[in-house]
Amino acid sequence: MLAAVWTLGVGLAVLTTLTLLGWIADPKGALGEGVPGVFRTACQIWLAAHHAGFAIPGGGRIGLLPLGLMVMPAALLYRAGLWMARDADLRVRLPARLPKGSPKEKQNARRRAQLALIARAGVSLAAPYALLAGLVALVARNEITQPFLAEVLAGHLLLAFGAGSLAVARTIGPWRVMLRLLPERSRSLVVGTAAALAILLAAGLVLVVGAIVVSLDEIKRLTDFLGPGLIGGTLLLIVEVLYLVNAVIWGMAYIAGPGFAIGTGTLVAPTGVRLGQIPALPLLGALPEPGGAPVWAMAVVAIPFLAGAVAGVVVVRIAPTPTPEAAPMWGFGCGLCAGAAAGVLAALSGGPLGGNRLTAVGPSPWEVAFSVTLEVGIAAGISAGVANWWLMRRAAAEPAAAKAGTAQAGTAKAGAAKPATPAEEAAAPETPEPADRGTGPLARLFRRRGEPARPLPGHWLDATECETQPLPSRPAGGADEDGAAGTFGDVAPAAPAAKRPRRLPGIPRRRRVEKPAPPRPAPPRPAPRPDIVDETDDRGGHVIYMDPYAWDRD
Repeated sequence: MLAAVWTLGVGLAVLTTLTLLGWIADPKGALGEGVPGVFRTACQIWLAAHHAGFAIPGGGRIGLLPLGLMVMPAALLYRAGLWMARDADLRVRLPARLPKGSPKEKQNARRRAQLALIARAGVSLAAPYALLAGLVALVARNEITQPFLAEVLAGHLLLAFGAGSLAVARTIGPWRVMLRLLPERSRSLVVGTAAALAILLAAGLVLVVGAIVVSLDEIKRLTDFLGPGLIGGTLLLIVEVLYLVNAVIWGMAYIAGPGFAIGTGTLVAPTGVRLGQIPALPLLGALPEPGGAPVWAMAVVAIPFLAGAVAGVVVVRIAPTPTPEAAPMWGFGCGLCAGAAAGVLAALSGGPLGGNRLTAVGPSPWEVAFSVTLEVGIAAGISAGVANWWLMRRAAAEPAAAKAGTAQAGTAKAGAAKPATPAEEAAAPETPEPADRGTGPLARLFRRRGEPARPLPGHWLDATECETQPLPSRPAGGADEDGAAGTFGDVAPAAPAAKRPRRLPGIPRRRRVEKPAPPRPAPPRPAPRPDIVDETDDRGGHVIYMDPYAWDRD
């Protein structure tokens, strides 16, 4: 309730201030009579920002509202949702991620709980916000314009629910993990639909900006014809900027094929332009000339197919399917979602502008939805099928390559077990011993391709618990087999074996004369330890040693 009141209060305060400044500059204008009229006009602008239409007694209705006005209430609702979620400590109560290795059932339960919490937060913000908007609609009624109460409640409820839910989801987790709240298949459809719509809207924006740049002279002529003055010119510029979002959606409808209308019996489409009398709005000066469309205009029809191809690849990349016939169906499903979204945008961007001829302004929602569904859906189905086949083919090739590498390693191992002739031994290059390579990064660098990693010799307790020391060795014939000797104090430790010099593979051997190393002093003899036992000497079977680590070797 506090978030809803704060949003309405700030928004109405800003609009009332701007309307009051305009009324002071032009008291005899159309912004109302006196302070009550100014406040009533600000309330009507606030309702129009939520796409709530107005009825004109005896003159039809006004439904062609600028979508750019939605930016201010959407931003205020988003900030209110963030404050609401942070005040409730939602990030602490329900974090976005679980520890790694959590069961899948627990992850799904957490996702459902997060979605339920987001929906509850959106409803808790949207319900009081819509009720307060009903009071604003009662205040905004006058003799000329009367807002539709049903559209007021629906517009405020949907906008508040969307902005509040998005803010709560952003509080629970960062932007990059917000989509992970959805299941994988739903996430693929959402991202694919967003990609297709983004390409279509970007192309519509380029088309509109290009038409405005080409028709600057006509737009200037219409502005001079109106003669709005400084204050009126500023307000006219603000209105045109706010209607620019509608123009971008009309450009998307033009690219899709159906086009849009500027009154009954008119059409602006790639197949041709048919116009009559149009309102004296300078932005409409960017419309093409009546008559047949140029040949290059038909090239824009290929953009929806390009958007569908990109959307199909995105759908498969996020959620591939093991059945080849299912991928085209999911691609066409993405086209259905994109068509439905384009139809909704077309319905929001158009509407009546009074009575008589201006009852039909903007694109037809069902025509835009049907065209985008077919164009994007067919292209997305084909690209999804091809991309899914390529992913399955690559996934099947990786195990085959790994199996072939294992077979080559086994063949090489079997060939190494055969006795080699002296000529083969002389021709074979010398390689380091596999046991000396270990399992570290440097060892993997020098390991041959296809050769499995081999662990280092010794037991893991040698480096963790035990104090390593060379085992003593009994010289041949040094003791009898009666087992009378209890210690090995008279036995010298075994001398370490001489190591062969190592070299890297691929480097030829160099013959050189090694100088004899100077004699080194003998290392000091370690003190005998009673806990070291030579288990290799069983004294002819009279001594049995029990291995305490046999369970680990098994």
